[in-house]
Amino acid sequence: MSTTDSRPLLHVVAGIILNGKGEYLLSSRPAGKPYAGYWEFAGGKVEAGENETAALQREFEEELGIRIHAAVPWLCRVHSYEHARVRLRFYRVAADQWSGDIQAREGQAWSWQKAGDFTVSPMLPANGPLLKALSVPTELALSADGALCGENGMGAYRVVPYASALPQEANILLPVGALQTSGRPPQAESVWVEVADANEYRAAAAHPATDVLLWRVADGSDARAVLEALDEGCSVPLAVAAPSETAAAFRSAWLAAGAQAVVIGG
Repeated sequence: MSTTDSRPLLHVVAGIILNGKGEYLLSSRPAGKPYAGYWEFAGGKVEAGENETAALQREFEEELGIRIHAAVPWLCRVHSYEHARVRLRFYRVAADQWSGDIQAREGQAWSWQKAGDFTVSPMLPANGPLLKALSVPTELALSADGALCGENGMGAYRVVPYASALPQEANILLPVGALQTSGRPPQAESVWVEVADANEYRAAAAHPATDVLLWRVADGSDARAVLEALDEGCSVPLAVAAPSETAAAFRSAWLAAGAQAVVIGG
């Protein structure tokens, strides 16, 4: 994205639609539109007087003939194209939150894809970074050695603190201070950055090396700060680690606001 682009923002929503196998729906942009033939997560412009959910429902009915019954906010990104500067708000739609038979109402192609194993290309530029983000598990547990463990569509997923990471470890967890002083570890395929307050969150979210955020919550004030950040829109997946009592009180609200996962303890 260009930091000097002063054009007005075009407000756009897009849906990450899942099926019962945990696959994601991608469709190609139809002829006559910018980037025709590129693959994307379907969606479109939020019209005057619409909220984001209504726009998502309308766009999927118009483009693919399916009905969206509910959706959970996820990531928010700003991207500058040649034809427009857009603010993209992505929503997750689980398999039981939509219905209908997919129809290519605009002559586009569509395909179900696995996270971490996408087989269609080219991807629309603003959608490309989401492919890595979609490989982040939505359920994570803390292991005895301090690693975060989960599974995605490709199998086991493990995040290891940088200080104890072996050379073959792909997903590395860094304190925000280490990220700012040392940058991205050369061996890391995915960089997780741990933060403890809103200031650290903003610094890490703005850093180009950050792939995923882990916010370690200590109390109710921190918990509410997480909700505020999610409501504003986070550009990368945000997982939350919290003591059991705080997690019990805020877990549902965090997930409904778009948190990637909630880790008990940490």
